[in-house]
Amino acid sequence: MTTNPGSRGNRSAHDPGASDPHGHRPVLLDEIVELLAPVSGESVVDLTAGRGGHAVALGAPVGASGVLTLFDRDQTNLAYACVRVSAMPSAPRVQAVHADFRSIGLMMPTGTPPANAVLADLGFASTQVDDPARGLAFSHDGPLDMRLDPTRGETAAQLVARLDERELADIIFHYGEDPFARRIARNIAQTRARVPISTTGQLASLVRESYGARAAASRLHPATRTFMALRIAVNDELGALEGLVAAVRDAALAAASGSPTWLAAGARVAVMSFHSLEDRIVKRAFAQMIEAGWADSLTRKPVEASPTEVGVNPRARSAKLRAIRLAR
Repeated sequence: MTTNPGSRGNRSAHDPGASDPHGHRPVLLDEIVELLAPVSGESVVDLTAGRGGHAVALGAPVGASGVLTLFDRDQTNLAYACVRVSAMPSAPRVQAVHADFRSIGLMMPTGTPPANAVLADLGFASTQVDDPARGLAFSHDGPLDMRLDPTRGETAAQLVARLDERELADIIFHYGEDPFARRIARNIAQTRARVPISTTGQLASLVRESYGARAAASRLHPATRTFMALRIAVNDELGALEGLVAAVRDAALAAASGSPTWLAAGARVAVMSFHSLEDRIVKRAFAQMIEAGWADSLTRKPVEASPTEVGVNPRARSAKLRAIRLAR
C-alpha cells in the first residue's frame, strides 16, 4: 500500500494505478521481497495491506504451509487484499485485522506463529487518494474527511473547526513543514468564523489565497503541505508509528533474551516511509536496536526507488526503505 505523501494533492499526469487492474502499483516491490526473503512455511505480517500488492508477493513464497496476517485501517481495502491473496495458487492461511499497527504486539490473532517477516508501508493506496469522498486530495472537490478508517475518529473538517489558530499553525508547520503555516492558520480561523470549512475545495482555495503571489511560483500546489499535515494529525500517523517501533523494540529485546514474543528470533522487519518525520523515527529506533545488539541492519542506507521505477510510478519518488534482522 503506497502513495507518495509529498505529491498527494493533484494526481500525476501518469496515474500509477491506472495500468494496474487492482488500482494501485506497489512501490519497491522487488527490493522488499529480497530484503524480507520469505520462505515456505513462515509467518509473514503485512501491516498496511492496501490493495494486496506487497501481500501477494510476500505470501506466494510461504505457500499453503505458511501464514499471512494482514492489517489495515481501511476495511474495504483489507477485504480486497484478503480475497486477492486467498485466490493465489497454494495460498497461505490468511488472517485479517481491521486496525492500525500501533498495538501489533497485542492484536495478533490467537494462535498466530511468531512473525518471521514484517512489512509496514507508511503510504496509502491510490484508490484512497483518487476517491473524492475520502477527502485526501483536492483534484476533485469532496468532503473534508481525510480519515484512513472512515468508520471511526474525527474528520479533518471537525479538527479544523475545533483547534485554535495557534494549534492549527503548529500542525501545519511541524507536520507539513510549510513556511506559511501561521498565515494559513489565520486565514482558516477568519474564514470559519463566517462559514464552516467542510470541503477539500474550500480548504485548498484558502491555502492558495494565503500564499498570495507566491502561489504561482510554488513547485507543489500550495495546499499540498497543509493537506498532508492535517491528514497526519487526523490519523495520528506519527503516534501510530511510534507505537509500532516500540512494539518492535520490545519484541527484539524479548527475542534476544529468549522470551516468547510476537516476533521470531531472526525476524526481518522492513518499514517504508515517505516523509522525513517518519523516516527519522524509524532510523532512530532501528539504530538503537542495532547498537544494543538486538538486531542487525539489512540496509546500510535507505533503499530508494530507481529512476526507472520513478518514471513509471512518480509516487515512488520519496520512498525510503529501512530493514533490520533480529538477533537469533
